[in-house]
Amino acid sequence: MRFQPASLLALLGWWGTCVPLAAQSIRDQLPEDAGFARTAGQNVQPFFEGWQRLPDGHIVMWFGYLNRNYQEELDISIGLNNKFDLKDDMDQPTHFYTRRRLFVFKVAMPDDWPADKRLTWTLTANGRTSAANGWMQPEWEVDEGVMQMNIGPGGAPPINPPNTAPRISVNGDTTIEAGKPLKLTASATDDGIPTPRNLNRNAVANNPSASRQPLPPGAGPPPRAQIGLRIRWILYRAPAGGGRAVFEPDTTNIVAGGTSAQLATQATFSAPGMYWLRAIASDGMLETAYDLRVTVIDRQR
Repeated sequence: MRFQPASLLALLGWWGTCVPLAAQSIRDQLPEDAGFARTAGQNVQPFFEGWQRLPDGHIVMWFGYLNRNYQEELDISIGLNNKFDLKDDMDQPTHFYTRRRLFVFKVAMPDDWPADKRLTWTLTANGRTSAANGWMQPEWEVDEGVMQMNIGPGGAPPINPPNTAPRISVNGDTTIEAGKPLKLTASATDDGIPTPRNLNRNAVANNPSASRQPLPPGAGPPPRAQIGLRIRWILYRAPAGGGRAVFEPDTTNIVAGGTSAQLATQATFSAPGMYWLRAIASDGMLETAYDLRVTVIDRQR
């Protein structure tokens, strides 16, 4: 039976008279999936990014995460609230920066791992537990081309010549007193690919509507990676008892088409313990990480 517009409005009007009294006693509360930016109090959703067959034939599974908060960074220690089902510690992060982080780490799989067997990463934050399940479904196989299309600003990756990931090296001590600056030097080299895209300024000048107009805050999508070589430092793991690492500076400027970069920085730590620092060299489409474990001891008197 088809409702005519008048009949449909009458039905909606009847329904509206039946429910308000019951609804008035319900406290106004935003649903979990409401499209509002929350600064804190939300959980971290782990992501399975795909599996990759390395040149030597070994299989790795890639994982990332989404910290749903826009301001709150979370520390989740290895154990009950941050674990894999194969074993708790698979070199996953314990410090979670805000929003989406792609291809954060990979897990090397045993040679006899069945293709349909799942590897599960579970995170509990702010009272909510979430999990990511990875297995070797053919459609989820990734390579560097897939990574570039996801990490980069969009579009197909360079083919002729192809892009290769930057190389990175780090110099720095691995023991320091709490509160004292730790000097770190990171150096990166790259092939200069991808090259910066040329803007057709004549086309923009002849078509004013083609120029980018500013959007109100929060109206646009999150920014994608910018093409060019740069180095940045992040805290990958904090001590189980808590602690913060501050990098000054924490990144270099992006150099489009750059073939070398260097970052001299100082890291300071708020509390004793074992810190896992990560330097990342990126060309805007591929990234290479260098991990440095630092032991921070009590200040000597």
